[in-house]
Amino acid sequence: MAAVETNATIQAKTNTTAEPVRPLANFPPSVWGDRFLSFTLDNSELEGYARAMEEPKEDLRRLITDATMESNKKLSLIYSVHRLGLTYLFLQEIEAQLDKLFKEFNLQDYLDLDLYTLSINFQVFRHLGYKLPCDVFSKIKDSNSGTFKEEISTDVKGMLGLYESAQLRVRGESILDEASAFTEAKLKSVVNTLEGNLAKQVMQSLRRPFHQGMPMVEARLYFSNYDEDCSTHESLLKLAKLHFNYLELQQKEELRIVSKWWKDMRFQETTPYIRDRVPECYLWILGMYIEPRYSLARIIATKITLFLVVLDDTYDAYATIEEIRLLTDAINRWDMSAIEQIPEYIRPFYKILLDEYAELEKQLAIEGRANSVIASKEAFQDIARGYLEEAEWTNSGYVASFPEYMKNGLITSAYNVISKSALVGMGEIVSENALAWYESHPKTLQASELISRLQDDVMTYQFERERGQSATGVDAYIKTYGVSEKEAIDELKIMIENAWKDINEGCLKPREVSMDLLAPILNLARMIDVVYRYDDGFTFPGKTMKEYITLLFVGSVSM
Repeated sequence: MAAVETNATIQAKTNTTAEPVRPLANFPPSVWGDRFLSFTLDNSELEGYARAMEEPKEDLRRLITDATMESNKKLSLIYSVHRLGLTYLFLQEIEAQLDKLFKEFNLQDYLDLDLYTLSINFQVFRHLGYKLPCDVFSKIKDSNSGTFKEEISTDVKGMLGLYESAQLRVRGESILDEASAFTEAKLKSVVNTLEGNLAKQVMQSLRRPFHQGMPMVEARLYFSNYDEDCSTHESLLKLAKLHFNYLELQQKEELRIVSKWWKDMRFQETTPYIRDRVPECYLWILGMYIEPRYSLARIIATKITLFLVVLDDTYDAYATIEEIRLLTDAINRWDMSAIEQIPEYIRPFYKILLDEYAELEKQLAIEGRANSVIASKEAFQDIARGYLEEAEWTNSGYVASFPEYMKNGLITSAYNVISKSALVGMGEIVSENALAWYESHPKTLQASELISRLQDDVMTYQFERERGQSATGVDAYIKTYGVSEKEAIDELKIMIENAWKDINEGCLKPREVSMDLLAPILNLARMIDVVYRYDDGFTFPGKTMKEYITLLFVGSVSM
């Protein structure tokens, strides 16, 4: 978050009648307005898609379990199913097939495969949690020189597969470190000479590899750019289309619900200085899980994320330091009696915040799962304290050391609030043991948090500086280690790269918890990449996020 400017406190006395100097950011308005409020869900249409999916789903299930299908063709089919976002429909069948093939793995069998087939096989196993050894790629290096063989450079499709495979590497897999750099450079050098679908596929991967993209959008892009692979089996093509249309109707209805809630809460009237980003927040949460069964979870998590936006922008772009202290104290107390101590303009927000959490806790207590709501609430209190810490630093002109910054910055990244809030509506899978695992702050969670903090910092530090913000990871790193700005950014990017390797490791079997609980952690890191790889796509959502919202919610898949 960008904290308040240092001059914002000059007139910030609660007993002063003059209007205090406020650090207004003048955020761009919403590019969507009330567009998504007008959607009307036709339940009969939704049910029609659900019924129509049954036949191709069963046909595809038979293909996946076909014992006569050659293993490379089977893995290619599973790869397409995964890329299209259909894995959750066939998870047991797919895992049964991969268990068998993984047990039968023999490195010799991979020596005769072309690079693209080899890469597809590697990706299937790694994406689904099986640690196929990276030694399968040893054949593409010259044993004498240690460099990649020259013929690889002419195999564009093979290089594309290798580049995507390299994104799944873990620490210590140097051949994949080298392959990532090698293939990226080679693909960039030839992309403008390519034509047709191959050109689209390479451009898509260079812009953002599949593993670091938003699953729902990546599925749509795969459908568009890999039509030959999608058309190999009629049942796959038909199911993909129906599935996209089903999800689109459901997701438009969810977006309508949160849009209406936002409008009914009148935040744009009571706190007009905030960023109006309802579709963007919903997109962020949709990136964490696409399964229809998590519809309620998405609605709850989006509302809490919108609360975060109001809190962040109040601390960052309106409140004085005294007001920030009072609001933080009220959030710590979490009691309606504290409303009298906070400024008039933020009282409606405070009341709605407490009322919504109280209602959630009441609803989930009936199911014996109120602890997930309490965890979300406590994370919300933590972030308020973290925002206050940053505001105090900026108010005093203090530049924190990098370790000090990171300790607080992992809290203010909002990762903890969003990831815990994502659990609230997920149902029985969020057991006491699952919450305890989250609270233990495992390595996978730490890695995703780090990406959330540093990817944001690398992209937004210049904007933050202009607004008087002293608390950024780039500045803290420069101060602590006496390096240049470029060196600091390069080092932070290496930290982000290593964090991805730790996430990859944490998603491999045997896992500490189920993939249903790991997926939101992985996918939240992916959404940070989507939002912040090229620009601050949340504050200024005119590029990537606008493109994604248009793709998913404006128009439909042609049947």
